[in-house]
Amino acid sequence: MTTETPAAGSGATPVAFVVDDDEAVRDALALHLDLAGITVRCCASAAEFLEMASPDQPGCAILDIRMPGMDGLDLQQEMIRRGLTLPVIVITGHGDVTAAVRAFRAGAVDFLQKPFDEDLLIERVQEAFARDLVARSADAEVGEIRRRLALLSPRELEVMEMVAQGLPNKTIATRLAIGIRTVETHRARVLEKMEARNAPELALMRMKLGERLE
Repeated sequence: MTTETPAAGSGATPVAFVVDDDEAVRDALALHLDLAGITVRCCASAAEFLEMASPDQPGCAILDIRMPGMDGLDLQQEMIRRGLTLPVIVITGHGDVTAAVRAFRAGAVDFLQKPFDEDLLIERVQEAFARDLVARSADAEVGEIRRRLALLSPRELEVMEMVAQGLPNKTIATRLAIGIRTVETHRARVLEKMEARNAPELALMRMKLGERLE
């Protein structure tokens, strides 16, 4: 069973993509997920999934390991390459420890061997949805910080970096060879443009960005 998927993007309903070449398995999984109120899209192959998947669509991907053509683990790698960040639940009828290790190393959130309890799958899908929501919220927050960061001049970027490190105005002035009043002006503009109330809040934004400012 397949339910309609709303447009991808902000506020979109999360979708559980079931990717399995076995029609009976697809239908059974979709039925159980649908009865649990989970929106489902079924794909008979990796290629079909890649055609419909979008980086903006929240949810998770349930991938069978053994499929003709591109198998589930190769599809997982292709998702990473394409920036498809959906949490992955790998399913298989074979107790392949090597495959399980490979899946987890690539970021799979679970590995289920057929036959498995449908209630367990529903629980894992709901956990994957929650994980995806947290990750997308964090990405959106960082995106907003980057938008504000783009408003800063090169000098303001330098000041922001030092303010975020907790350096006092006098030290910043010495390092940049400018006056303290100038530092104060830059500091005020940085706080205003970054919409930060104080230096600790600015430092938290800086921490969330991670890499060096350029």
